[in-house]
Amino acid sequence: DCDFYIYYKPRSEWRKIDNKPITKDELAKIITTEIKAINPHAYVMVAQPVEMRFNEMLEGIRADIAVKIFGNDYDVLERLGAEVKEVLEQIPGTREGEGEVEFETTGRAPMLEIRVKRDVLAQYNLHSGDVNQTIAAALGGQTVGTLIEGNRRFDIVVRLNEADRENLDVIRTLPVRVGEAGMLPLGTVADIERVKTVVPILRDSAQRRAALMVNLRGRDVESWVREADAKVHEQVQLPEGYSIEFGGQFENLREAKARLAIVVPTALAFIFMLIFMAFGSVRQALLVYSGVPLAVTGGVVALWLRDMPFSISAAVGFIALSGVAVLNGLVMISYFNQLRERGLDTRSAVIEGSLTRLRPVLMTAAVAAFGFIPMALSTSAGAEVQRPLATVVIGGIISSTFLTLLLLPVLYDWVERRKRASEIPEQSQQPRYADAT
Repeated sequence: DCDFYIYYKPRSEWRKIDNKPITKDELAKIITTEIKAINPHAYVMVAQPVEMRFNEMLEGIRADIAVKIFGNDYDVLERLGAEVKEVLEQIPGTREGEGEVEFETTGRAPMLEIRVKRDVLAQYNLHSGDVNQTIAAALGGQTVGTLIEGNRRFDIVVRLNEADRENLDVIRTLPVRVGEAGMLPLGTVADIERVKTVVPILRDSAQRRAALMVNLRGRDVESWVREADAKVHEQVQLPEGYSIEFGGQFENLREAKARLAIVVPTALAFIFMLIFMAFGSVRQALLVYSGVPLAVTGGVVALWLRDMPFSISAAVGFIALSGVAVLNGLVMISYFNQLRERGLDTRSAVIEGSLTRLRPVLMTAAVAAFGFIPMALSTSAGAEVQRPLATVVIGGIISSTFLTLLLLPVLYDWVERRKRASEIPEQSQQPRYADAT
C-alpha cells in the first residue's frame, strides 16, 4: 500500500453546488470515486495525515475505528471478516459513498514454498543448510566481490535475473552441490510450488487476529459502534473461541468517559467548596449552585437542536460551563447581601439588586456567548472538536442567565424569609399571680 498527501487549493476554487463550495466529506467521496474509476480493485481510505498517524500510534491501524476479530484459524478469520464487512457496509455512516470499510491487510499473497525431501537428503548425505544456501544465493543474491570506484565501494551481488526468479522450472533446475564434484537439480531434493499465504499474520496479546479499518462520514463514533455491535452479533454467527472487539477512537472515548466520571464530580465538588468559602453559608452556596443544573439543561438542549452527540469535547464544555454558570449567581447573591447589610429588607434588596445587576449580568453572559460563536459555526480543520464545546457553553450560558435572573431572586427571597422566621423566638406567655393580701 502507499500514502498520497493532497494539498488543498483555496476553498474558492473548489467545485460548487448551488454556488457553494463542496464540503470536505463530499470532496473525499469525489476523490474516492475518481481513483476507483481508474483502478476498480483499489482500496481507498481518506483521512487527515495527523489523525491517521495518531490512530496508527494508538492501535496500529490507520483508521478511526478498528474492528478486530480474534481466533486461531486464519481461514475462519477471513470468512468472518468478509461477513462482518458486509454487515458494516449496510450501516449509516459506512454505507457506500458515506464511509470506508476495508481489510487491514491485502489478504493472501503468492509465495514460493520449498519443502525439502528428508529421505533424499539422507540418501545423498546432504543437509537442509546446503539446500538453503543454494536457494539464498539464487533468489536473494550472494556477494562475490567489491567494486571500487574512487572513494566509493559497491558490493557485487550475483543472483538469477527477475524473469528466472519467477520461473518455477528454472528454480527446479538450480544445482545443489553433492560432495566434492557432484551436482543435483534442486527439484530432486525439494518440492517447489507457488502458494497463496497470509502476509503478515497479526497478533494482539499473543492472539491471532484479523481486522477491518473503518472511517466514518457524518456519524459519531459511539452511536455507530453501538449499532454495529448489535447488528454484527445478530447477523454473524461466531464459532466457539472467536470474538470481536471494537478499538481505535471508540476505545479512547470509553477510557476518556471513565476518567470524566471521576473528573466531573471532583470539579463540581471543588466549585461548591469555593462558593461555600465565599459566603460561609451552605444555604446561599446551594442557591448559587442552582445555576449549574440550569446551565446543563441549556447545554443539552443546544446539542439536541444541532443534532450533535455527546462527546469528550462536549463533556469538557460542560465542565467549563459549570464555572461560568455560577458566576451570575455569585454576583447576584453577593449584591443582595450587600444591600441587606445597608439596612434594606429582603424583598427590597431582591428587587433593587435584580434591577441593578440586570445589565452587568446580561453583558457578562453576552460577551461569553458571543466569544464562542465563531467556534460553534466553524467548518475548518478541527471544527469537529470545537463545535460541541462551543455549542454547550453558548446554550448553557443562555439558559442559566435567563433562569438565574428570574428564578434566583425568588428562591433567595423565599429561603431568607424562612430563615428569618425560624430565628424569631416565640413570645413566651409568662403566668401572672395576684396578691393574696
